[in-house]
Amino acid sequence: MNRAVPTPAALMPDPGIIVLGVSLVLVGLIAISSASIEYAQINYNSTSFHTKRHLIYMVVAGIASIAVYRIPLEFWEETGWIWLFAALGLLILVLIPGVGREVNGSQRWLPLGPFTLQPSEFAKLAMIVYLAGYMVRREHEVRHQWQGFLKPMAVLFAATLLLMVEPDFGATVIVAGSAFGMLFLAGVKLGHFLVVLAGALGALLVLVVSEPYRVKRLTAYTDPWADPYDTGFQLTQSLIAFGRGEWFGVGLGNSVQKLFYLPEAHTDFVFSIWAEETGFIGALTVILLYAALIGRVLWVGRAAQLANYPFGAYLCYGIALVFSGQAFVNMGVSSGLLPTKGLTLPFVSYGGTSLIICCVMLALVLRVDCQVRLSGGRS
Repeated sequence: MNRAVPTPAALMPDPGIIVLGVSLVLVGLIAISSASIEYAQINYNSTSFHTKRHLIYMVVAGIASIAVYRIPLEFWEETGWIWLFAALGLLILVLIPGVGREVNGSQRWLPLGPFTLQPSEFAKLAMIVYLAGYMVRREHEVRHQWQGFLKPMAVLFAATLLLMVEPDFGATVIVAGSAFGMLFLAGVKLGHFLVVLAGALGALLVLVVSEPYRVKRLTAYTDPWADPYDTGFQLTQSLIAFGRGEWFGVGLGNSVQKLFYLPEAHTDFVFSIWAEETGFIGALTVILLYAALIGRVLWVGRAAQLANYPFGAYLCYGIALVFSGQAFVNMGVSSGLLPTKGLTLPFVSYGGTSLIICCVMLALVLRVDCQVRLSGGRS
């Protein structure tokens, strides 16, 4: 199939995807501005410290997204292995004593002057791009032979091992889950898939029981009120925030739980503060925005597959899996549906690397949509 290479003047992004993405980014700006006021005042002597930094991240994310959108998909397909090696290099670099920054017992950040880079976020994108290209190049092997399935599993093992050393259990689950999902959608043999999946779940169970703090989080999740001032503290405070929100919330800026009752109010538990201030209606609105965005991304992926753009299709599927997985885990943790685990809410939680990578992922989806439309694959 002859693939049309669009000119910059012909690149007309899908307005639906842009509206949904921008809406979530604006929700994040509002939620972070409200949730971080007291924390910023105490720690940085400025109530707008995190808001100003987040605005800078938004500008950088916008510039990066425009740049990525203008690059043809063929570039990413051909250079996927480069990005993978770069991600693995960063994951190794962050573990070097004196180079990576340690916060709360985890060494996950690389200091870059006044800002920091979180390699695990970049690793999610690099893994998706690499696997999408690999599954196109090795389609027959992936679908019919063991080695076609085991080769990416070896790469995935290396990445997850580095993530667990940090440790970053949340990122490990998202990277592994997205990779398995992409390989399943690529058509691997069900027997091969189930055997490896069973092994991965067994390894996951071992990882959980091997660390006492993970076991404590699991037991606290089953009954957080049994120890509300220690192991169940975060979850009980989050549930109180949800309860105070009722139908329409207590009003923007009026949250009580952000007054140092709920740790990490502007990062991992920003959804709890949003639910407290905007209520069930506000929380449901965010959930619907995610559902609409993920559905749209999957729809673009399906259109790419029908138009014989397998790389674009796998790219969209992987991005949809990351968005849906992170959103589900973050909201599930804050509402008590899942054990407590630090993981950002895409587009919404405070964090420059997370926001930039999420926007770049969305730009890739827009590029896939554009090239499919220009090739005549979509009306």
